[in-house]
Amino acid sequence: MVRSDMPLLLPGPDSATLEMEKSARDLAMPIGDCSSCRYRDSLLIEGSCRPGDTCVAVESGRQIFRFFRRHPELAVNYMADGFWERRAIVAGFIPLQELPKLIDDVDATVRRSVARRIPVMYLSRLMDDPDREVRILVAERLPASRLMKMRFDDDYLVRAMVAKKAPQGTLIHMMHDPDELVRKEIARRLPQGSHVLMINDPSPVVRRSIVRRITDRQAIRLLADADLIVQLEAIARVPVDALKLLDDDPDPDVQQAIARRREAEGKH
Repeated sequence: MVRSDMPLLLPGPDSATLEMEKSARDLAMPIGDCSSCRYRDSLLIEGSCRPGDTCVAVESGRQIFRFFRRHPELAVNYMADGFWERRAIVAGFIPLQELPKLIDDVDATVRRSVARRIPVMYLSRLMDDPDREVRILVAERLPASRLMKMRFDDDYLVRAMVAKKAPQGTLIHMMHDPDELVRKEIARRLPQGSHVLMINDPSPVVRRSIVRRITDRQAIRLLADADLIVQLEAIARVPVDALKLLDDDPDPDVQQAIARRREAEGKH
């Protein structure tokens, strides 16, 4: 007979469960409530999900990802889930034909996941997405022939991606982009013979790229450039008889470069 003043002894959790919970606490990982989970009588019993490690019921990206990596066929059931990160992870596992249903998701992270996987035929619907990361992903994946529609994008990083991928013959339409980074990429990729069109670019960084790609005769136009590095590059490129144009230049670095160039030519 049990004494009324003695505590009632109930069976406690087994050692495996205790160890699992301890590991989860150590990693500061949340543990889902298995008592109300739809998978408590199936996946949990089978060991196909683990509280604190592989779980779809908690707001933990790592656990959710592990769950769908193990059970990708269940991802379609969570496309309308209220937790943005769960939907973003789901977008990486659902069949491709289901992705267009998430293309207008309210969360940018979800749309980024969509943009990474959605068939190319749907990418044009994301060209004007309010999130620049989405538009960069679109520009990265679009065929080069369809990229030029994005050359007027408000964000310079999107336009820079366009400049990296657009057909060379179309790059002259971006030579006057307002951003230096974009124009530098344009200067790097212009077809041979077209670089002289950017010889008066307002950015010295761009002109440093241009002076290395134009002909020796064209480089004469940069001998008096306001940027010393451009000047020195031009001195190294132009025909030696053109160096007389700088005989009166007061900069000692310029005169030293001219002297070295003439000396090298004299040895030949």
